[in-house]
Amino acid sequence: MSDQPLVTHIFTADPSAHVFNGKLYVYPSHDVATDIQDNDNGDQYAMEDYHVFSMESIGGPVTDHGVALSSSDVPWVSKQMWAPDAAEKNGKFYLYFPARDKDGIFRVGVAVSDKPEGPFKPEENYIKGSYSIDPASFVDDDGEAYLYFGGIWGGQLQCWSSGEFKADEYEVDGEKEPKTGPALLPRVARLSEDMLSFKSEVLPVEILDESGQLLAASDHDRRFFEAAWLHKYNGLYYFSYSTGDTHFLCYAIGTSPLGPFTYGGKILDPVLGWTTHHSIVEFNGKWYLFHHDTTLSGGKNHLRCVKVKEIFYDENGKIKLVS
Repeated sequence: MSDQPLVTHIFTADPSAHVFNGKLYVYPSHDVATDIQDNDNGDQYAMEDYHVFSMESIGGPVTDHGVALSSSDVPWVSKQMWAPDAAEKNGKFYLYFPARDKDGIFRVGVAVSDKPEGPFKPEENYIKGSYSIDPASFVDDDGEAYLYFGGIWGGQLQCWSSGEFKADEYEVDGEKEPKTGPALLPRVARLSEDMLSFKSEVLPVEILDESGQLLAASDHDRRFFEAAWLHKYNGLYYFSYSTGDTHFLCYAIGTSPLGPFTYGGKILDPVLGWTTHHSIVEFNGKWYLFHHDTTLSGGKNHLRCVKVKEIFYDENGKIKLVS
């Protein structure tokens, strides 16, 4: 399979891929050029809107449906519309997106459309009880819907350990996350029937090692950092994510969408660029990993491009890249 970017006329990242109405739709971030210096808070990722892309085959023509939602459309947003995701339920399509509110705190909003490509009409306010970044929606076979979210450092997940936002939660000796004990965990909540709010409390998503213990904060090769994604294969739930500063895409497997999940392995080694963000989708009988790197911009961390690779599952249900 070609390692060429999905599109080259704009910079794209954080691709969430779904099959709707027999087509493959991709909901990425839209990177824009900026003079802001790279920093651990991610200020250089100054995205302002979302484009939606569709295709009828992998490797075939890609349609850019234009701007589906802009920050200027959303009353509560101040800046930085980061990685989105989409879902379908009840004949409607829902776009979930993170952004900073007027106080500079990342929240998750939702917008609705009658079409998978949008345009999407946003709710007046963010989802009550939401925080941090990287929302990933999952609608199970029984119709129950879930929203996963969370990202450390610039995504502010480390600021919510007490249940309230504290900007300096782990600011000890320059550290922004715990150095000992269990790693910080992503979050999940059940979505309401109308997909616009949480109908449950926000819960931690437990990621365990092979002995059944929570992954350690010091285990940077395996612990969660950002970019949650959930998909289902052979009756099992695969929770995949980025390790952040070690730049791996990993996954863990469980028997419930709420977890716990046991670490299963690594999907992708580090690529060119600081961030790693992805989605996994089945399309026309094959499985694909959508991800991004910075090859299109020659290595500029905030100007990325979406790519796609085929994956498969071995006899033990482990995820492997098709060579």
